[in-house]
Amino acid sequence: MVVKTMGGNESRTRENIAFIRQMLGELRAVAESEGAEMLCYLIEMAYVEAGDLQMGRRALSIHHGNGDKPSRMPQ
Repeated sequence: MVVKTMGGNESRTRENIAFIRQMLGELRAVAESEGAEMLCYLIEMAYVEAGDLQMGRRALSIHHGNGDKPSRMPQ
């Protein structure tokens, strides 16, 4: 699933953020079962960020330009 942010499709963007947040919750449970404390923390931070986006507490950072691309993430 790809987050679509251009073209004014806000409904799809909200759905994608909700999907991401759900997956992060599941990933955190897996990381916790493996005892990966730092990974749990990082996933939880992303989960909180996704929740903030859902509630409108933060704007999508992608609207601020391209910024730096993650160096080791698949495109």
